[in-house]
Amino acid sequence: MRLRPPRARLFTPHARRAPHTRSSPRAPRFRLAPGDRHIRRTGRLRSPRGRGRRRVPAAVLVVLAVLAVCTAGCGAAGSPPARGPQPGQLPRYGVDSGFSLPGSPTWRRAHDRGRLTVGVKEDQPGMGEMDPATGVYSGFDVEIAKMVAASLGFDPERDITYKAIASANRETALQNGQVDYYVGTYTINDGRKKLVGFAGPYYIAGQRLLVRAGEKQLKGPGDMAGKKICSAVGSTPLQRIQSDYPRALPVAYDSYAICVDNLLNDQVDAVTTDDTILLGYAAKDPGRLKVVGAAFSEEPYGIGLPRSDRALAAAIDDALVAREKNGDWKRAYDATLGLSGVPAPAPPRPDRSLTH
Repeated sequence: MRLRPPRARLFTPHARRAPHTRSSPRAPRFRLAPGDRHIRRTGRLRSPRGRGRRRVPAAVLVVLAVLAVCTAGCGAAGSPPARGPQPGQLPRYGVDSGFSLPGSPTWRRAHDRGRLTVGVKEDQPGMGEMDPATGVYSGFDVEIAKMVAASLGFDPERDITYKAIASANRETALQNGQVDYYVGTYTINDGRKKLVGFAGPYYIAGQRLLVRAGEKQLKGPGDMAGKKICSAVGSTPLQRIQSDYPRALPVAYDSYAICVDNLLNDQVDAVTTDDTILLGYAAKDPGRLKVVGAAFSEEPYGIGLPRSDRALAAAIDDALVAREKNGDWKRAYDATLGLSGVPAPAPPRPDRSLTH
């Protein structure tokens, strides 16, 4: 079956959409004559008139097997390789086994069940990503979730159940008690503070640019004129490019992963979104990708929790301060986003006004 390539949306004064382009070349096909296609089932090659059979040479069967495996599982030619945080290189966090927080209904429920339920992302390299082969979650956000759990008295290697929550469902998940807290590129803003509580921030993100490693001209937002800048359909970064940088050529796809594929295949000049997401992609393929320029927005990432649980918010703020002082925060960054080659920034101080 022939697959239709993803359709890009190029926002220019004269055209609503970019021409059809493929994000990667098609996997090679091994073509068989019509009378011989039964060898996929039998391993035998039939003569054109059906008289007599002979076995297919072993070398041919090996070629067929390799092509079948690659067609099903090999990544696109431009896709970043499966690199990133390695389990054996991640920090270990000391558990505060004597911790108690009876004033927090969320903590009491978790304590009674013997484990925390933490909401995370599952599709953001370097921040929150699930390995489909093992079910293991990794990334900077996951490390933040683990160090907080340790400070709350839970063993982060045994006492956490991760639950992937889509961005649109985060507030509902916290309000309904589906998760005890949420760590997943969750920007603190006034609208969300009316619905949920926050601890932190634990990181200040900003919109930046991801380019090919050999790029010399595109060094920041001031160089985007006439360049194809890719972001996700309907995203705030895309809207910012359209409104604040009218000389750029915004291109939209359904996901940042497609944008990155097209960047590696020279179909766009840059990808833009929060620098944490871009650093994650750069960490997976530092030989071909890099993040450039100063941030041109400010996104304080917080830990979402039930709005009424001020005791839990204060305890998490205390945990973030302590983990920054003992070096755990920097070790978590270095083992995840730091693989991009970008050194750790100074962590922000928690905003205690959020807990009052």
